Amino acid sequence: MTKDMKKLILLRGLPGSGKSTVAKYIASLNDAIICEADKFFIKDGIYQFNRNKLGLAHTWCKTKCRAAMANNRNVIVSNTSTTEAEIKPYVKMAEEYSYTVISLVVENRHNGVNQHGVPEESLVKMKERFSLKL
Repeated sequence: MTKDMKKLILLRGLPGSGKSTVAKYIASLNDAIICEADKFFIKDGIYQFNRNKLGLAHTWCKTKCRAAMANNRNVIVSNTSTTEAEIKPYVKMAEEYSYTVISLVVENRHNGVNQHGVPEESLVKMKERFSLKL
């Protein structure tokens, strides 16, 4: 892969794994745009999650990603993305815009606590449905 190839980096992992931290670091090295559905829920600097707006948040994230690709920017999508179905729209977009896709799973190796207060039972369900394409 050459340096001038357009890249879509998919950062996947459970809440608290450090996806946002990794995204910021990679973006600083590559002048990339970060797209995260969680950012949709930040109002006046405060995270205000609303389960009923989760679909809107992901639509907003995909729209931001598409706009960045239309401007030939490297893109980092940092969402939990536990299933292939959640990744598929981004991969399809990358194909449309001739982007190379890099998928990275961020593990919680630092005992990080999810900053959004995702309940333990939800974390267990996410772990159970997490799929990898090896």
